[in-house]
Amino acid sequence: MCSQLTHSPSNKRVPVHLMPCEIEHNGPAQVSQYFHATTKDRKQEMTVSFRGRALKGQELCCPQGYTGVVLKETIKPGSDQEDRTVMVTSVFDKMTYWNLETLPNPDDRVVMAMDWTELSEAIHGPVED
Repeated sequence: MCSQLTHSPSNKRVPVHLMPCEIEHNGPAQVSQYFHATTKDRKQEMTVSFRGRALKGQELCCPQGYTGVVLKETIKPGSDQEDRTVMVTSVFDKMTYWNLETLPNPDDRVVMAMDWTELSEAIHGPVED
């Protein structure tokens, strides 16, 4: 299976939120109108209520030299799964990662993934004598 990735230098930067749930919607959402995070000054803790549930968040930056992308996949009508195009719709350099009721911590998979590039470089990089 091959996919084509189309990128335009004019892709806009957007705020990205990684939620601890599945939302059955594909497409734009008016997040800024309905989703307002607050920060507690004493702990730099981000909190929000989503559908009555408390969420606690942390802003995560993409590793140095990396850019996050938001993709949109299209499959031509009447074709098989292999005839598709993937387009970059927007880019980001940081995202807000949300947990249910507890603060994100270093043991969360998403938080650990942000450290993977540094670890991978140490494992696969040149060895000094």
